[in-house]
Amino acid sequence: MPAAITTLRTTVATALTNVGVWSTFAYPPSTILANSVVVAPADPYISPSNNSYAGISPMVNLKVIMTVPMFSNEGNLQGIEDTIVAVFNKLAASSIVFNVTAVSAPSVLSVASGDLLTADLQLSILSSWT
Repeated sequence: MPAAITTLRTTVATALTNVGVWSTFAYPPSTILANSVVVAPADPYISPSNNSYAGISPMVNLKVIMTVPMFSNEGNLQGIEDTIVAVFNKLAASSIVFNVTAVSAPSVLSVASGDLLTADLQLSILSSWT
């Protein structure tokens, strides 16, 4: 049985935990940190398969936001690429049945702690209403 909508973000975040490498959040934190992986709702968040039958599983769309520090004018492209590959491999090693629909191009995110390089991995997972 697929993971319930109410616990899915936590399930994905647990699968993506990588202690000592990045901080993992099952929600958008108030302060975005360098070297972090954040599981957040995507848009559309939930796509019901059928409006009449609660037994038909909905598709839940999440984005996994990855951040690394910007080190130089070249940015930290190697760092964000390494993080993208590591996140994908952690998902593949988990028991989660998922579909990665896209990975965004890296972009600069300016926050209070400085500039970060970030990319989003778009994830779709068949879930349940329970």
